[in-house]
Amino acid sequence: MLLSVKSLIWTGGRVNPAKYSRLPREERMKGYKHVDFRNDERPFELLPKNCVPVCVEVFENSEPLTTFEYPENAVYVFGPEDGRVPQVIRRLCHRFLHIPAHFCLNLSAAINVVLAHLLMSRQLAGKEPILPLREMLVEVRGRMPTPTMDEVGGMGSES
Repeated sequence: MLLSVKSLIWTGGRVNPAKYSRLPREERMKGYKHVDFRNDERPFELLPKNCVPVCVEVFENSEPLTTFEYPENAVYVFGPEDGRVPQVIRRLCHRFLHIPAHFCLNLSAAINVVLAHLLMSRQLAGKEPILPLREMLVEVRGRMPTPTMDEVGGMGSES
């Protein structure tokens, strides 16, 4: 699977998955059922030795996402929406990346932007195929009421 995220590790006590009930099947993305979610205060000890930690942070000497060349074994480190990546964590990172924007993005948006840009960069470099929409999307979430998608036989069409 393209851009498969194998794990999501967070620190601190802000997120408690036990507090949240599971969403109905049709509301969840099936692609996340194989992702390892865990809370760990020492996440770097769980990472492969050959990984390249990349801190996504508004940082004076960070590289802009626009021209960022992604390392093959990258692990992305994002900070909280209302703060910064702690210095003790930044010291463990090898590269620093920022998203060029006029305003800070929330955590979810930042992760989506970085992962989408990673996929597009890999496609442009010939490392991932550029697939037609019907092959790219791996799940259907009901009928999409779009005449354009119906014309091209896209996801959710009757044909």
